[in-house]
Amino acid sequence: MSIGIGVVGCAGRMGRMVIQEVLATDGCHLAGGTEAPGGPAGQDLGTLVGAEPAGVVVSEDPADLFANSDAVIDFTVPAATRIFAAAASSSGTCYVVGTTGLSAEDQAAIDAASARAPIVQAPNFSVGVNLLFALTKQVAATLGPDYDIEILEMHHRHKVDAPSGTALELGEAAAAGRQVALDSVARTAREGHTGPRAAGEIGFATLRGGGVIGDHTAIFANEVERLELTHKAGSRGIFAGGAVRAAVWLQGKDPGLYSMADVLGLA
Repeated sequence: MSIGIGVVGCAGRMGRMVIQEVLATDGCHLAGGTEAPGGPAGQDLGTLVGAEPAGVVVSEDPADLFANSDAVIDFTVPAATRIFAAAASSSGTCYVVGTTGLSAEDQAAIDAASARAPIVQAPNFSVGVNLLFALTKQVAATLGPDYDIEILEMHHRHKVDAPSGTALELGEAAAAGRQVALDSVARTAREGHTGPRAAGEIGFATLRGGGVIGDHTAIFANEVERLELTHKAGSRGIFAGGAVRAAVWLQGKDPGLYSMADVLGLA
């Protein structure tokens, strides 16, 4: 049985990538796609990405998309994700969320929806990055408090949130390895006369420029050595591939909030 996958924000950069991934994945088909009013409503999704016509067109009705999909994939913006979370809750449809830069209220909407719909949420759907999360947690636990931890990330000039969701998740992994709460040890910026580095601090450094898709490094350093774990994304296709994998994995799952660690068996 083929799995029908819907794509919200289907005309955006990631939306188009997801469409291409669905078209290339055996056992999956496009259930539809949506865009905001003023977008390419009525255009065939296959034609939208330069492929053969897929037989489904862009609409402006997310509620209808959720009702007629086995899973919906979302790489949009926080305000839209809150609307889509409500649609997932109403329909019980499997929902894959890759939106970052979420506020506490945005996250609360997703959490509430997970009581009625199976949801995979991740700041990064790359299989390699999710392995990096697991390794970072393990290294932080093994090396102990004598090593300073810094998280370095770089993205393209158009990215609007900082630190990236992936960088923050790396920080969460490191904090979990040390059995502390990230909020209590995070240092997201440094400027001016900062004084010496606080013991146990997890620092973040943010770089923006060019067309960098996403580079992330977890750095562990003491007085005599430094260990760096790095992942560099060469194509956004890796995020789309992970999201489709998550959509397939969700089929038959109970309502709840899952992670890519669950999808990959790393939890």
